[in-house]
Amino acid sequence: MCGIVGIIGRAEAAPLLIDALKRLEYRGYDSAGIATLVNGGIERRRAEGRLANLDALLRREPLAGCIGIGHTRWATHGAPNEINAHPHATHRVAVVHNGIIENFHSLRLDLTKRGCRFETDTDTEVVAHLLTVLLDEGKTPEQATEAAMKRLEGAFALALIFAGHPDLLIAARRGSPLAIGHGDGEMYVGSDALALAPLTQRITYLEEGDWAVVTAASVTIRYTAGAIVARPMKVTALSGALIGKGNHRHYMHKEIHEQPAVIGDTLRGFVNSATRSVTLPPMAFDLARATRLTAIACGTSFHACMIAKYWFETIARLPVEVDIASEFRYRSADMPAGGAALFVSQSGETADTLAALRYARTQKQNIAAIVNVAESSMAREADVALVTHAGPEIGVASTKAFTTQLVVLACLAVATARARGAIDAKREAALVEALTEVPSRAAEILNHDEALFALAHSVAEARDVLYLGRGTSYPIALEGALKLKEISYIHAEGYAAGEMKHGPIALIDETVPVIVAAPTDALFDKIASNVQEVAARGGKLIILSDREGIERLRHLAVSTIELPKVDPFVAPILYAIPVQLLAYHVAVIKGTDVDQPRNLAKSVTVE
Repeated sequence: MCGIVGIIGRAEAAPLLIDALKRLEYRGYDSAGIATLVNGGIERRRAEGRLANLDALLRREPLAGCIGIGHTRWATHGAPNEINAHPHATHRVAVVHNGIIENFHSLRLDLTKRGCRFETDTDTEVVAHLLTVLLDEGKTPEQATEAAMKRLEGAFALALIFAGHPDLLIAARRGSPLAIGHGDGEMYVGSDALALAPLTQRITYLEEGDWAVVTAASVTIRYTAGAIVARPMKVTALSGALIGKGNHRHYMHKEIHEQPAVIGDTLRGFVNSATRSVTLPPMAFDLARATRLTAIACGTSFHACMIAKYWFETIARLPVEVDIASEFRYRSADMPAGGAALFVSQSGETADTLAALRYARTQKQNIAAIVNVAESSMAREADVALVTHAGPEIGVASTKAFTTQLVVLACLAVATARARGAIDAKREAALVEALTEVPSRAAEILNHDEALFALAHSVAEARDVLYLGRGTSYPIALEGALKLKEISYIHAEGYAAGEMKHGPIALIDETVPVIVAAPTDALFDKIASNVQEVAARGGKLIILSDREGIERLRHLAVSTIELPKVDPFVAPILYAIPVQLLAYHVAVIKGTDVDQPRNLAKSVTVE
């Protein structure tokens, strides 16, 4: 998860920027850079690798200026080298960026026709050139930013400085978090309030669609349409949990709301928007040649593997066995020659999953691991490690780790399908396009937070709750039930909707909320029939669907939540978000310890 800082004031900016970036190192990165205004012009220093390399470069080549921006970058679009490192700049503007520009390809083509010359492989560079074209047309920096925001699609956070404007820093947020720090004759910008902790206690969090005009003495915040808006300033502690939570009551809520940003960060590590293809890191084996894939995990990660089974078998035509690590490891199962084993874990240290990996090694399987900690045991012991860019997840109930696992699994399935000849380049491009839309669609879903809070009051009164889904929505039903159980302590079960008549329908009466994940995919008519069966028995139906689905089922439901219409391929990634939010709000209403529910630990490192 990339890090952004910006400073405008009276002191030399470079040392403060470096210190702030050091406080963002926990996010992970492989290059870093800063830019300042020197005599009205833009100067940059960038370096591959750790911040120590950038620090050493600045000692050799100091950078003056009292206004500047800085960035720590995951290598996503393009290699982790100095050319692709942020800030990106033209002679008129410098930019640092978190997130993903969905329409990067079309913008780059248009800007190239207008004479812009691109030097990097990143999507970020289009922002610098787009702003430059708008400035060359005579627009002010504020006007250019407003116009650019209307053309950029995706989920992102931006910090900008402009040549010839030594008292102007502009910050913009759509989907990715960004905060403004208030100082005495100085102002600050940070993607994480922790970066600003020693500089100020006064923080204003930009909200979705905001962009801010920052001077050394003031900040003016505007919404996308240009109208000035007021956002509260909060006084935070300089250390402890509160600053890590930002303006959220709990870590879980904060981490749910980080999903547009971290999904974008993860996608950029696997998707090449220019070619509309998936690019995997170097693999020690060819997954496309595997005779069978065995996917093994625990808890929420197991549900991610269940969704991946649908993807690999329907898109890549590769047989997949999914197993719970704690069960698999004791069966001493024979694994097929030429097989591959995939292990999924947030921490990379889950005891049962790690033991299962070691067993698969004795079975001469090719081993891949999907983890959120690059230095973890699983990452080290696997033949290849695919790292999610979720950043630290503090809440015990997994949220952003789950959706970023799904993103990596989806990319892996698409790449495998293409390599096996199961899909052609056109289909790959369509699936990649659907994936690149996920961050902005996720941001849209977060706008339902208040509606889900209102709905949570009725769910909080229930003793039992059922979740239903079909296809890739079945594991989402399982995940929704797990989330509700683990943080609210309400008994909940998830079922494949087609199994209702094989027993669970006996549980349904007017006291039982039945939450249905029902995107309008190939199985919608089937689940609509199951919904009718629940309604006939008085179940309190809560429907999660797109507009078309809700129009067909609204008359049967006590509540509906309308989600964006998307390619069914990516629907489970997005439908995970409302079930997370619903569980969160139910737990808050019931007064449980949301971030540290009883009897649970974040990483299960013993049996």
